[in-house]
Amino acid sequence: MEVKLTKDNFDEVISKGTVIVDFWATWCGPCRMLAPILEEIANENSDITVGKLNVDDEGAIAQKYGIMSIPALFVFKDGKLVNKGVGLMPKEKVLALLK
Repeated sequence: MEVKLTKDNFDEVISKGTVIVDFWATWCGPCRMLAPILEEIANENSDITVGKLNVDDEGAIAQKYGIMSIPALFVFKDGKLVNKGVGLMPKEKVLALLK
């Protein structure tokens, strides 16, 4: 499942199960290339939530997590940050972040 993340729902969404947070922006080419890969992962794995956080709209959250480059993927399990990766990556590498 894919969820648009905002300051109003961020903490609630990352607190439940496995969540990949995609820090992205509309002007970011690699972010747009990564989007269909994340959508595919969300559709194939009912136990994984993909949260999309637009860094331009939610700068405070991006700043809190020290986002300097996008796309950035942060993996949370029950609210705890367990892994992260930066840049455009193939589906296999995204899935490896979940291990």
